[in-house]
Parts: sequence; structure tokens; C-alpha cells
Amino acid sequence: MLPTDRCGVKRRGGIVKPCVIFNPVARGEKAVEFRSRLAALGDELEFRQTTSPESARALGREAAEQGFEAIVAVGGDGTFNEVLNGVGMVEGAFDSVRMGVLPLGTANVFAKELGVPMALDAALDVIREGRTCAVDLAAASFNQEGKPVRRFFGQLAGAGLDARAIELVNWESKKRFGVLAYVEAGLKALAESQAQLTVSNGETELTGELVLVGNGRYYGGKFELFPEAKLTDGLLHALVFERVHWADLVRRGWGLFTHTIPKQKGIKILSGSALTLRCDRTAPFQLEGDLVGSLPCSFKVYPRRLKMIVP
Repeated sequence: MLPTDRCGVKRRGGIVKPCVIFNPVARGEKAVEFRSRLAALGDELEFRQTTSPESARALGREAAEQGFEAIVAVGGDGTFNEVLNGVGMVEGAFDSVRMGVLPLGTANVFAKELGVPMALDAALDVIREGRTCAVDLAAASFNQEGKPVRRFFGQLAGAGLDARAIELVNWESKKRFGVLAYVEAGLKALAESQAQLTVSNGETELTGELVLVGNGRYYGGKFELFPEAKLTDGLLHALVFERVHWADLVRRGWGLFTHTIPKQKGIKILSGSALTLRCDRTAPFQLEGDLVGSLPCSFKVYPRRLKMIVP
């Protein structure tokens, strides 16, 4: 069990009242329920509303600069990632800021990894109680328009079929059908010619058509693709699919639901505190389900660098 302590103890220059960053036009039953509770929660929480997907990052940075000791992202994995990277723009913020998540998104993978309840009332209780644990923080470094960029992430990165499917997602379908929209996009991506990806931990190289990089166990919800991974092991784990093909579809799908994918033929795992990923062509990669850049990219883990509010 991870060591825990209590949130809400005022630090030098810190503000005890949690800052909650929320998209006011978010859809879905849980988002509607959350909006209906805003007035009642106003005495407990400081709310900041986004005006665009990118504004969550600016609000995260602003909250860290203003001295909030607890910053909570309301939404899915992408929203949390934006707020996380906003906090990460402030030097030394990870030393003092504790982060939380209220899961209102499609998959909420990081929240599930942390054990945060999906029910709104129970998730709010987690924020109120403020127990924390220090988990590993991962970062991706790459070039964008000729300039070096670093993006933090908590749970997952991917390239190949995975990232291409995200690129092809119909966003109206995502709003209506959730995870099934990614399945539809994945089928479209399967019909294309696949890129060759190479991942290395500095000692060993593996090549495949799909590479997933996990900081924790889960992918796409609560599918356990990295059974040996822990948020506190100081390692990143790359799952390498040697090929992705129609003939593999049923077997991989069955493996998702039976948690046996890592044991299937044609799949290998490579672990390390740092990994590099390159491709034989221009190819996108994703962090927490959102496209952020193109390969090549290097990944690094910062052990127990991120303080998260947990049950």
C-alpha cells in the first residue's frame, strides 16, 4: 500500500481551498449532475471554468502560480493531462501542489488506476478527505516546429495503430458512443498500411506496428495491458505488437477482456526508466488519448514526483 497523508494543511504561500478546473459545456449525465451541484459546492471549492480544451493548461498554470496546494481536473484523461502540464510549467510546483481528478470523461483510465470512484458523490468525498500518495510522473520529449518540447503524462502513451485511430476518431460519434467511437476508428486504421516503430531502453530494441507505453496497468478503461506495472516502480513499460492485422483482431479483442494480451504470441514487453521511440516515417503519438506530436520521441519517468489525491 502506498504511504498516505492528509491534504489541506496550509503550506507557506499555499491556499488550502482546492482549485477545481471544469469545462462548463462538458456533456454527459455526470457533467450535467456536476453542474447542478456547483452552487452547493462553492463554499468548499474554488472553481475555474475552461473556455477551450487548451485553456485547461493555462488555468492549471495560473492556479499553481497563485499558490493553490490542491488542483483538481474535472473531466477525462485529456483534461487531466492539460491541467497537469499547466502545473508543470511552474518551477517547483510539483513539490507543493497535490493534484486530483473528478472523472467525467469517456475512459478515465488514470482515475481508475488510482482507484478514484466513478460515482460523483464518492469522487467528491475523495477530494474532501484529501489523502495523497506520491506516484511516478512520466514525460515525453520531442521536437515541434524545430523546437524541443516536453509534455508530462500520468498513465499512457502510444504510437502506431493506436495514435492513428485517435487521429481518425469522429468526434460526434465519440460524444454519442464513447469508447465505441475509438473501435470504429481503429477498424479504419487497420485498413491502412502500418508504420514500423522501434522502441529502445538503451540496451534492447524491439520493432513492431503498435507500441503502447504504460506508467500504470490500464489502457482504454480498465483493460490490464501492463500487469507488472506500478505507479511507484520507477519504470515505464512498452508493449510492442509485432504486427497489427485483421487476422489478429478477434484474438486481441479476446485478450483485452481476459487480460491475456501480454501473453499472446507476437507481443513483447520492454521496460526501463527511459525509453526512445522512432518510426520509419512521419507518425503521430498520443498521450492520455490525445495527439500531441510526432515521432521520434523519448520518454522518461520521475519516480514518485507527482502527488495525487486518492481514496
